[in-house]
Amino acid sequence: MKTVVITENNKDKFYGCTMTYGHFSVIHPGHIRYLSKAKKKGGKLVIALIGDKKKEDTLKYKYSQRERVDALKMLNIVDGIVLLKEDFLTSAIKLLKPSNLFLGNEFRLSDNEEIQNSLNFLKNNAGKVFFDAGDINYTSSYLLEELKDSVQNKRIESFKEALKRQNINKKNLLDSINQFNLGKTLVLGDTIIDQYIDSEPLGISAEAPVLVVREINKKNFIGGAAIVASHIKSLGSNCNYVSVVGIDKIKKFLESKLISQKINFNLIEDPSRPTTLKKRYIVENQKIFRVSKLENKFVQKEIEEKIINSINKNKNEINTIVISDFNYGVITKTILEEITLFANRNNITLIGDVQSSSQIGHVTKLKNFDLICANEKEVRISLNDHTSGIENLCNDLIKITSCKNLIIKLGSKGLILYKYNEKKEIISQPFPALNIHPIDTAGAGDSLLATMACGISGGVPIEIVTAISCFVTALSVERMGNIPITKDLLKNEVINLEI
Repeated sequence: MKTVVITENNKDKFYGCTMTYGHFSVIHPGHIRYLSKAKKKGGKLVIALIGDKKKEDTLKYKYSQRERVDALKMLNIVDGIVLLKEDFLTSAIKLLKPSNLFLGNEFRLSDNEEIQNSLNFLKNNAGKVFFDAGDINYTSSYLLEELKDSVQNKRIESFKEALKRQNINKKNLLDSINQFNLGKTLVLGDTIIDQYIDSEPLGISAEAPVLVVREINKKNFIGGAAIVASHIKSLGSNCNYVSVVGIDKIKKFLESKLISQKINFNLIEDPSRPTTLKKRYIVENQKIFRVSKLENKFVQKEIEEKIINSINKNKNEINTIVISDFNYGVITKTILEEITLFANRNNITLIGDVQSSSQIGHVTKLKNFDLICANEKEVRISLNDHTSGIENLCNDLIKITSCKNLIIKLGSKGLILYKYNEKKEIISQPFPALNIHPIDTAGAGDSLLATMACGISGGVPIEIVTAISCFVTALSVERMGNIPITKDLLKNEVINLEI
């Protein structure tokens, strides 16, 4: 399908279309979701594209209107584009008399005069108005619709384009990876041991309709905040690790792994809880179910004091603290408050991730962090917002938490970096996922968090380390189990990409 710019000469082909509206300065998966939903309303799909200046001010978007047109053409979703002068949506509606106007939820309560005039004109001419953020889901069915190689090629080209927009080249990436050895990080959070049990299916039980398997082999991997520390060390940074464990055999396994990687650690024993253990049963490389042994109550005051004292002892050895919160009780309100004060007093960078899977956590408790990493589902749960588009959702989270930077993880679709520019405006940059057929996604978020910590602690610009994290997450999901990514493996992956 060819996307065309609509003029007086071809406008009659687009009468009765479905029209959308926006500036589309940086296209990310949220826009694709929104446009795909709009297309289902029928007729030709048209974008009324805001001009290079907004009405009533002099704000210019990062890319010109012509550059934005070229980017939209590459999507192969839109039939036509109307080039607006400033943000005059009414002129496009009068030009094409659309049957449907499809706007983002952020316009539902808008008191903008231009939007109100457009809505009134459309309604008076029998048009329909829809407000929607697009279908929200946390899985992907793209491989059902396109060939694997085709999807992979599109991802790589999209990734190259993202690098080009940020003026990032291969030398930048490799030089930045070498800077990881300047990092001095402390990781605090919940320790998890992941046990993978290879099993052979025997059939369905005669007693009940359940699958019967026979255990063949099992292997333990460190997980949770511990694997974040492990990734950091393996990627070349210095790392200290502080966590709470039970008094059990699993703790000894963890200690041996941390010692073998030369990670400095303080494992604070709590006799009232076991070390968290997650057993995953695997049949022919497919997880069939998980059994967890855990305690998710908050640690007692005396444990809190030991954690805070341990961090104070490390203040001369670190410049970055990573909070990896799996909501199993280590990260209490008191600890968060004390660490935030400690970081401010000692000019230490704060990076955080609050994960929600089988347990629920709220990322909004991370106040005044330098970087927050979260997936879309976690943000929607925290804000109790299941309708807004990604842009508004992330802007709200940034304002509520007062974080300086945000990475929103979109699973198989990639991620988006949000940050402030020199004008104190929130801008975004999407990066696609580089692995379209992952084997095990359990540790992708951990590897991302670790890579961001390595780069930021080592003084790497956040755009570059975000790009590097795409390579690390792609490597982490290629194999079963949470295995630390080495610096050499990462550099080879970057070298092999033709950019």
